[in-house]
Amino acid sequence: MSFISNFIDKLTKMGAYLSAFILVSLVSLILIEIFIRSLFDMSTMIADEYSGYFYLASIFFGLAYTFSSDSHIRINIITSRLSKKVNRKIDILAALITLAVLAFALYRTALFTYDSYSLEMLSENVSETPLYLTQLAMPIGITMFMLAVVLFIFKGFTND
Repeated sequence: MSFISNFIDKLTKMGAYLSAFILVSLVSLILIEIFIRSLFDMSTMIADEYSGYFYLASIFFGLAYTFSSDSHIRINIITSRLSKKVNRKIDILAALITLAVLAFALYRTALFTYDSYSLEMLSENVSETPLYLTQLAMPIGITMFMLAVVLFIFKGFTND
């Protein structure tokens, strides 16, 4: 179990680093666009499109780490008044519900990405980027998030 736990922890950290790198790339792209527009009165023609792609990818790659580091927003008006044992049971139940929702989201995003791939869909913008490449971040990020939730559930059962 320790090996799997360490693997999932490293995977979620890798997702966080990738998310941070993508955010830095997003900011750099916007700054380059501003610089080119103000000095040369030109445009990269892809800044709007790719900033959306980068933003989507940074969110999905960062979900697992955000969950594993307890950074998601939690409303604990009721659970703060309960015992730790009851709190743990509620957390496990909520994690199981989360896992079911994520399984559905994974199925739909994987299907969406596959459809884009099989239909050879391209961006309507100048870049004509294959859309499946930009959509891959969704099922990959959700899979990483699901692994983090599964680890959370196992830790809840083992009182870790």
